[in-house]
Amino acid sequence: MGTVFQVPWTVVEDWDGCLAALAEHGFSLVALTPSADAQDLRALAAAQPDKVAIVLGTEGPGLSRESLERCERVRIPMSAGVDSLNVAAAAAVALFALQP
Repeated sequence: MGTVFQVPWTVVEDWDGCLAALAEHGFSLVALTPSADAQDLRALAAAQPDKVAIVLGTEGPGLSRESLERCERVRIPMSAGVDSLNVAAAAAVALFALQP
């Protein structure tokens, strides 16, 4: 069986309230973005943050500007000519890179 029962995840209605609650509980809010000026995922992984909440947007529109502003923006390094991954692949890469 996969990790569906091991990796905590949720869908929330009150997005702003959820991000605020996570920050209040000591989570680093990390938004994945393909933006070239975002921090490299490898640098974040090397820093070994204690508690991380990975924020994922939908494929296509991605995260809102407001959500990106509330989070540390992180990008997954990719080969030349590749500009993005689908959200499931991006989540898998980030979860693997940030595991303790």
